[in-house]
Amino acid sequence: MLKLKSSREIEAMRNAGLVVWEAHQIAKRLVRPGTTTGEIDQAVEDFFHEKNVVPLFKGVPGPVPFPAVCCISVNDEVVHGIPGSRKLQEGDVISIDTGCRLKGWCGDCAYTHAVGQVTDDVQKLLDCTSGVLELAIKLMGSRNRWGDVASEMATFVRDYGFSVVENFVGHGIGKNMHEDPQVPNFCSPSFRRKHDFELEPGLVIAVEPMVNMGTKKVRVLPDFWTQSTNDGKYSAHFEHTIAITDGGPLVLTAAPQSDEEKEMTGVVTTTEGS
Repeated sequence: MLKLKSSREIEAMRNAGLVVWEAHQIAKRLVRPGTTTGEIDQAVEDFFHEKNVVPLFKGVPGPVPFPAVCCISVNDEVVHGIPGSRKLQEGDVISIDTGCRLKGWCGDCAYTHAVGQVTDDVQKLLDCTSGVLELAIKLMGSRNRWGDVASEMATFVRDYGFSVVENFVGHGIGKNMHEDPQVPNFCSPSFRRKHDFELEPGLVIAVEPMVNMGTKKVRVLPDFWTQSTNDGKYSAHFEHTIAITDGGPLVLTAAPQSDEEKEMTGVVTTTEGS
């Protein structure tokens, strides 16, 4: 059952989203050859502690509880990568996914960054994945049902020559990180019949396309968490927490917009975080 949010609740989620946005700015500044994924995760954890917010990812149950505040996935790793001693190298891509709870409300967001210079085909992958998220946000203001958005997202990715990961989807979000509905980045006949939902004011969802250069199939690594592409080709992942309002879609994990929001954040706006 969908949990629609009031304007006041959406405002509270925006405050959580701004903290997540700040965390991503800190992480982005560390993305360079020689940095370890563990160093990035520690910087975000320190920031969350400073802000007195609750990390959403650390301790998530599984065969092994997730041990970090960020999922950090490199190159062929799609999602749920565990940060550690791995050093970034020129030409890598790194997906950083993190979220927090502030005063009971959640924000969740992911970016994929190039490490130094990447090849043209890898840059095309990043452009496609960020572009399909931008397309989804735009369509959420003009379509009535998620299935219509998801169908156009899948077409967008196919036109680039890449594949949409189908094993993992976006989700509703609010007081909990994962709420109904499930939010796929593709539209199957089964989803249309059984699970499609209306894009109505008060709906808040985390939209997170994951795009692979090759096969859409993934496999779990021996750490029980990291999901990698079956063929070893690169993957990218972008995500925003988005609310449907009477005025259209509102990206809750975007950069500060108003003077009041800018005063709340202490990080200089950069192009990718805007």
